[in-house]
Amino acid sequence: MTPAGWTWAVACRRGVSHERANVRLQDAFKCFIAPARSRPLVIIVSDGAGTAVFGGEGASLICRTLTVCARQYFSSADELPTNDLLETWLNNVRSLISTAAARRNLSPRDFAATLILFISSGLESVVLHVGDGCAVLKDEDTNTWIAPSWPYHGEYASTTVFVTDEPSPSPCIVRHPNSISAVSVFSDGLERLALDLKAKLPFAPFFDSIIAPVIASAFIGKDTDLSGRLEAFLDSDSVNSRSDDDKTLVLAVRR
Repeated sequence: MTPAGWTWAVACRRGVSHERANVRLQDAFKCFIAPARSRPLVIIVSDGAGTAVFGGEGASLICRTLTVCARQYFSSADELPTNDLLETWLNNVRSLISTAAARRNLSPRDFAATLILFISSGLESVVLHVGDGCAVLKDEDTNTWIAPSWPYHGEYASTTVFVTDEPSPSPCIVRHPNSISAVSVFSDGLERLALDLKAKLPFAPFFDSIIAPVIASAFIGKDTDLSGRLEAFLDSDSVNSRSDDDKTLVLAVRR
């Protein structure tokens, strides 16, 4: 088996509503190749709750903690982590947030944030999902965009579940056993642009359009120039007119 090569672009922009209110960026992300023979791609996107005083800090802590978990695991393993192990990682995150909150005489809900963890060898993938946002994959055999898990929205508008909820939320863990050619992971600020919410399907023209420059890139790894252009896109009037929330978007193509 030939290890997968990956090219990716990533951008994260503060929403205009947060800029007006002088509120810090609440989104956080990580994207890297894990140290295993199969060179799995790991993408983590977390969105701090707007109602949480330290939601942005919670999102950052989630991303840092899961990065350490994934790097440590793949330093001695090559297969994708089991569901049980992924739930252990999630429990580790909850424990660290509880510790951080206690040190500041705060509650874990003050650090409330969502989570999307995506890991892929290219031949198989797994998604760990808590809350909203989405991971969308392009199946190599069918050449179609699919969403293995769907954003969770509660009974009322703009409500979801968070990693810090009590009792502990049941994570959605979904495995895609087929090869993929591309993936996009994004926070909820882009759901209206990227998803057909009524049909519960990815909006294929959107993904075909934004993935094309990544396919055309000559880079292996992060394309810094393309990431800058992606950031400008997220900050454009055409995007901000559709969403005033923070926006994180990761696009990756398998070589």
